[in-house]
Amino acid sequence: MQQRSPSLVDYTTLLVLSLIWGTSYILIKKGLVVFSPAQVAALRLGISALALAPLAIHHLRKIKWSDVPLLILVGITGTGLPSFLFPFAQTKLSSSLTGMLSGLTPLCTFIVAWLFFANRSVGQRQLLGVLLGLVGAVVLAYAAPGDVGQTTQLGYAGFIVLACFCYATSSNIVATNFKNTSSLTITVTSFFLVGLPALIWALTAGAVVQRAGSEGATGWWALGYVATLAIFSTVLASIIFFKMVQRTGAVFASTVSYLIPLVALVWGLLDGEGLAAAQIPAIVLILIGVFLSRRK
Repeated sequence: MQQRSPSLVDYTTLLVLSLIWGTSYILIKKGLVVFSPAQVAALRLGISALALAPLAIHHLRKIKWSDVPLLILVGITGTGLPSFLFPFAQTKLSSSLTGMLSGLTPLCTFIVAWLFFANRSVGQRQLLGVLLGLVGAVVLAYAAPGDVGQTTQLGYAGFIVLACFCYATSSNIVATNFKNTSSLTITVTSFFLVGLPALIWALTAGAVVQRAGSEGATGWWALGYVATLAIFSTVLASIIFFKMVQRTGAVFASTVSYLIPLVALVWGLLDGEGLAAAQIPAIVLILIGVFLSRRK
């Protein structure tokens, strides 16, 4: 499929994706009320695999064996590792902060494309954009209100940055190697290959059913939040995202991260999370950095 300039449909798709993915962080927070970070991650991956199971046999037949390692890598970087990194980070960070830090994804996409995918078109504006974005991220994490201390917040913010680099790697792999492969095939195969082991662990050693049952109604509500996270924020949104990557390229598709922080911030404020004055210019710095990094 040949990439083209973004249309009104593509921009509308970005808005829808931002609403879905921006809600992810508050859903993770609600899941962590009952489950451990590993349980939230395994449930998210496992439910995703279960939702895709009816399609798995059909779409697995469409891929070549030589593509399996790359598809596993897409699954690991696109959802596997981030599914663990975000809940772990949110044991110390607010959902709004993690959502705002996810705005670094376009910067990470540019860096990964430049380092590993032979995209060498870099100028002073782009370098300045990367620098501003990184400075904004440090200020954003350091100034965030919380009880764990600035040093701890900065350390746990590193897990979010790592997750952003994972997303960047996944989108670049898809844009470079799977332009002519159905987005549904990419999602079904990559997620099923990493989600099935997670599902097996969640139902056995992970003991998620027992954990949910032991907490009564609160446990089942938490399971519902994680199931919503899996079906909408993982399966549905990823199908849409990969399709947009194929049409418009990895860098444009990753600009969904312009709006995700705003959606996450609104959810956090509605849930009683605080916002420090210094965080406002910090998020502006990140967005300016993302903008400059995309200038030719």
